[in-house]
Amino acid sequence: MNFSEADPAIQRLIADYFEVIHAQDMDLFDRVFHKNCVLYSAQGGSLSIRPYAVYREAVANRQSPAELGNARADEVLMFDQVSPTLALVKVQLQMFGGVMQDYLNIVFLDGQWWVMAKMWERMGDVA
Repeated sequence: MNFSEADPAIQRLIADYFEVIHAQDMDLFDRVFHKNCVLYSAQGGSLSIRPYAVYREAVANRQSPAELGNARADEVLMFDQVSPTLALVKVQLQMFGGVMQDYLNIVFLDGQWWVMAKMWERMGDVA
């Protein structure tokens, strides 16, 4: 399915996700990431696991890409909705001089869509 055909609530979640990553609005963060979400990465052969509370604290205590003057460049690369309550979105964005790609597992719970799991990788440096 093309992302432009996705449920408007999913499109809003992903737009909010991009805004959270760029501006680090923590009220919006709490509406994007489910309190039980977990982030994963295996860069450099070492597994990194960050539960919601750990990730939230890190984001809240760093300068945002917006504050640092980083250009905002984000896009949806792939979208697959498995069921009415589960979807996968692959996104690319820039932050802190890097080009990042994320797999966002999103779920519909309690009347809204949430990021429940995020797998991320730095793909290279911003050109």
